[in-house]
Amino acid sequence: MMSRILLVISLAALALAPLVLPAYFLTVLIPFFAYAIILLGFNLLFGYGGQLSFGHALFVAAGAYAAAASYSVLGIASFELMLAVAIVAALCLSIPLALVASRFTGIFFGVLTLSFGMLFHSILFKFYNLTGGESGMRVPRPTLLGMELDMYNKTGFLTGPFYYYCLILLVVLGYLMWRLVRSPYGLHLTASRDNPVKALYLGVRVRWVRTVAFIVSAVYGAIGGVMLGVLTGLADPELSYWTHSGHLVFMTILGGYQQFLGPAVGSLVMILVQDQLMAETEYWRFFVGLALALIVIALPGGILGGLRRIKLKKEGKTHADARQRRPARSTA
Repeated sequence: MMSRILLVISLAALALAPLVLPAYFLTVLIPFFAYAIILLGFNLLFGYGGQLSFGHALFVAAGAYAAAASYSVLGIASFELMLAVAIVAALCLSIPLALVASRFTGIFFGVLTLSFGMLFHSILFKFYNLTGGESGMRVPRPTLLGMELDMYNKTGFLTGPFYYYCLILLVVLGYLMWRLVRSPYGLHLTASRDNPVKALYLGVRVRWVRTVAFIVSAVYGAIGGVMLGVLTGLADPELSYWTHSGHLVFMTILGGYQQFLGPAVGSLVMILVQDQLMAETEYWRFFVGLALALIVIALPGGILGGLRRIKLKKEGKTHADARQRRPARSTA
C-alpha cells in the first residue's frame, strides 16, 4: 500500500514539475522517461526472463532511425505514426533475432546479442547513403495528436506538450508491463528463469516465452529510441554501440532488476548523477564510475532492493520485539 502511495506522489510530482522547475531540468527528465520505458522492456528479458542481452541498444537505435526515416523517406511528421513505424521496425528486427537467440542462455545469449548489436552498428556506420554514416539522420520536430504546435519554440515544445506526452506514454506502457508480468505469461517466464527443466516438464513452452520477452523488450526499446531521437533531433549510430548496451545493463542493476520499478529508479539516478558531475568537473566519468560502484557495492540488490531489505529487517525486528514483550501463557 505504501509503495502505491509513493508511486502516486512521484507521478504527481512529475506532472507538476513543469510548473516549478526550470526548463533545463525538464529536458533532463525527458531522457528519464525514455530510458524508463526502454528499461521496463529490458527488465522483462533480464529480470523476469533471466536473459542478459549485451546488444539491446540496437533496438533503441532502430527506433530513432525509424523516426528519422519516417520523415525523410515517407514524409511522416506525426509522432504517433513515427511510433508505429518504429514498432514495425522493431518487430521486423526482433522476431528473426529472437528465434535464434532464444535457443541459447547465459554467456552464449549475451555474446550472441552483442554480435547482433555490433553488426547493426556497422551497418549504420558504413552505409552512408542510407543512414548518414557517422553524421546520423535528422529527426524533425513531430506533430502531437495531429497538432503542429507552432506557437512553441523548440525548448517550449520539449518542456511542455512533449514532456506531458512522454509522461503519459510512460504511465500507459508501465501499466501494460505491470499487467504482463503479473499475468500467467509472467509466471511462465519467471518459471523458465528459475528452473527451465522443471518448467518444461510442467508444460511451459520455455523457448516461446523467452522469444516473446525478447520481442516485447525490443518494442519498448524502439519506443524509447523514438523519444530520444526527437529530444536530440538526431538518430546517431552510437545509440547502437556496445557501450550504450552496457549503459542499459548498468542502470538496470543500479536500480534493482529484481524490483519492477528498479530499472526506472536506476535510470533516474544515473541521469541525475551524470548530469551533475558533468557540470562540476571534466573528470566526470571517473567520479560517476566511483559513485555508482560504491552504490552497487553497498546495495548488491540495487537501490530498491537495498531499501526493501532494510524494510524487511525492520519488520523482522519489530515482530521479534513484539514476541519478546508478549506475556508468557500460564501453564496452570
